[in-house]
Amino acid sequence: MIAVLDYGMGNVRSVQKALEHVGAEPEITRDHGRIRTAAALVLPGVGAFPKAMRAVREHGLDSAIAERLQAGVPVLGICLGMQLLFERSTELGGAEGLGLLPGEVRALQGDGPAGRTLRGDAHGLKVPHIGWNAVHWRRESPLVEGLPDPAAFYHVHSFAPAASSGVVLGTADYGREFVSAVQGDGVYGVQFHPEKSGPDGLRLLRNFIALAE
Repeated sequence: MIAVLDYGMGNVRSVQKALEHVGAEPEITRDHGRIRTAAALVLPGVGAFPKAMRAVREHGLDSAIAERLQAGVPVLGICLGMQLLFERSTELGGAEGLGLLPGEVRALQGDGPAGRTLRGDAHGLKVPHIGWNAVHWRRESPLVEGLPDPAAFYHVHSFAPAASSGVVLGTADYGREFVSAVQGDGVYGVQFHPEKSGPDGLRLLRNFIALAE
């Protein structure tokens, strides 16, 4: 069973359907008993970092994730869920994250309201960044085995982590290079939405399931 963690701020149904499509047995849950029986955890997310972290803590999912990681269970963060894996974010005045990966989540280009134009960009690229983008792999990983380099994935975001090179798995470009995939000790994260990214997204999810097995 793959636990899709439900803290009220994620596209959990589409993630569930994609996992089912690749042969997994996903269960949307926040129940700690069920989480303890899971072979892997998926942390999705859509919305603002501070509100998401408050919800994660209110449901005790921060401690549940840490407990399962210590037991060797892999964790995949998707979109905002990936950002929550880091130490902190500057979004809406700043907030502390789960601290499972080193680094700070920052606006794609400076701080400002959604809908701004990236400064210094002649093409007038808008934030949030919405659409398909090529992700280049920076090292080998079982998470991206069999995927082309680069591979196109669907992104929807205004923030991305400023991560140390030791955890960067893939990068993309939108006005400037940003981190789009990360990997730590049993922790994986993607800024894009694999559940909305066609065959390559499904392949990535299938690879994650293989890690759980």
